[in-house]
Amino acid sequence: MRYLFILSALIVSVLCSGQGTPAGLIDQANRHYTNGDYQQAISAYNQILSQGKESAELYFNLGNSYFKMKDYNHAILNYEKALLLSPNDEDIKFNIRMANQFVVDNPEALPKPFFSRWLESIVNLNSTDRWASFSLFTFLLFLLFLGLFFFGRSIRVKQLSFGFGIVLFLLSALCFSFASKQKAKLVKRDYAIILCPRITVKSSPSTTGTDLFLIHEGLKVQVTDSLGTWKEIRLVDGNQGWLPDSCIVKI
Repeated sequence: MRYLFILSALIVSVLCSGQGTPAGLIDQANRHYTNGDYQQAISAYNQILSQGKESAELYFNLGNSYFKMKDYNHAILNYEKALLLSPNDEDIKFNIRMANQFVVDNPEALPKPFFSRWLESIVNLNSTDRWASFSLFTFLLFLLFLGLFFFGRSIRVKQLSFGFGIVLFLLSALCFSFASKQKAKLVKRDYAIILCPRITVKSSPSTTGTDLFLIHEGLKVQVTDSLGTWKEIRLVDGNQGWLPDSCIVKI
């Protein structure tokens, strides 16, 4: 029962974050975008987001508006936010690749073990709420087979229900684990976009620290630590160091 309670709480917390946005304001924002009034569209989309409503579509449309304005840094930022909510959306991934063509830095990512890449690709097949829904559905099926096991009269029925029940329980636990991983990404948000035109990364959280390397706006980095107004960041190629938090915006 504790497992079912935690699972239900996870589903509710996810679904509540996506509840109704003002349809009129969305239509107005889309109309601005269609008419080429991209600055007005940006204002309207940001107004919706400021009300605590968010969705992959909103961030995607906002990213498109920034892209049309040639503000590639904020376009990448909002595309990445959209990808967090819809991790398997090919349109979002394509637009991120398009926007990244305007980014100066292009570090080569360190290779990941095959199993890690394979597991990540599976987790990213669905969003948090989708995995949570699968987990709840398979858990309810498990309870059904559990009832058949205890109340079934035939030995054959008991054997089959026991076997199917074990499989469904493991599948439910696996989907719940995937939902938790996706939820952790939304809560933790330890990636950020560089917004300063150029910034020197330091060896320590101080202006007197040794200069390590130079990075430019639009680059996606991972935030690994924080001290005062300084953040420790790591690039995909493994390089890391400190920079002022005024130069980054978390995804």
